[in-house]
Amino acid sequence: MEFEYQEEYVKSSRGVQLFTCRWLPSDSSSPKALVFICHGYGMECSGFMRECGIRLARARYAVFGIDYEGHGRSSGSRCYIKKFENIVNDCHDFFKSVCAEKDYRYKGRFLYGESMGGAVALLLHRKDPLFYHGAVLVAPMCKISEKLKPHPVVVNMLTGFENLVPKWKIVPTKDIIDSAFKDPFKREETRNNKLIYQDKPRLKTALEMLRTSMMVEESLKLVTLPFVVLHGDADTVTDPEISKALYDRARSKDKTMKLYAGMWHALTAGETDENVGVVFADIIAWLDKHAAEGKSCRRAIA
Repeated sequence: MEFEYQEEYVKSSRGVQLFTCRWLPSDSSSPKALVFICHGYGMECSGFMRECGIRLARARYAVFGIDYEGHGRSSGSRCYIKKFENIVNDCHDFFKSVCAEKDYRYKGRFLYGESMGGAVALLLHRKDPLFYHGAVLVAPMCKISEKLKPHPVVVNMLTGFENLVPKWKIVPTKDIIDSAFKDPFKREETRNNKLIYQDKPRLKTALEMLRTSMMVEESLKLVTLPFVVLHGDADTVTDPEISKALYDRARSKDKTMKLYAGMWHALTAGETDENVGVVFADIIAWLDKHAAEGKSCRRAIA
């Protein structure tokens, strides 16, 4: 068998049951490096991120995922984000616990963030700037497009209600699945995944995501780790200009941007098999280069 798949529930510092999973290469004690998945809004790891986990495990990476509170198989109100920092802290705690495992203490550590998960990855980097050796950012939510930014009057009005009806599914939004998945078969397959949230965003969730995007945008100049950012130039969910802003403003000396002609938002799950293969080939090539370069300068985790 080319890889091994495992599942486990862990308890967060707030007592929340969180679903975690891992895809390991057949020789699980000696992967090239560790890759930590930060999934997108409303998504989950075991099904939606399965293709990513399998492809990277076959390329001899140990891959670890966690469903955020209220997402996928984790407990909590469906897709309710009370505090975005809870997501970041839960990922931080779980990823560091993995790095402390005996077999992984000297392995390279890479973040992998898709869409909203891109913001999670950048905030994890900000929390401990020297801990991770690099990041793969796929259509990251790290800036609100000027075309989509709500008027301040609207934001102020919604803010007035957030503590009264925080879980209210009131925020109008376009169908993300229709907008993100170009391949009709994969679009329908995603729609049939019952672990994926497909209702309107909750009021506080939407405001937390807006505030987080603005905060991440303001701190792009603090990004210093090596990264590759990948984006489809026909993406209408997160504007490709967002990735360009990250690339231009980040202080990282080692940074790469890949722009794919005609591709939509879900680069690794919503394009044709051929396009998905192209994207993953670029991701694995970048990881291979940086996993090899970093072998001599890693510190162990206590």
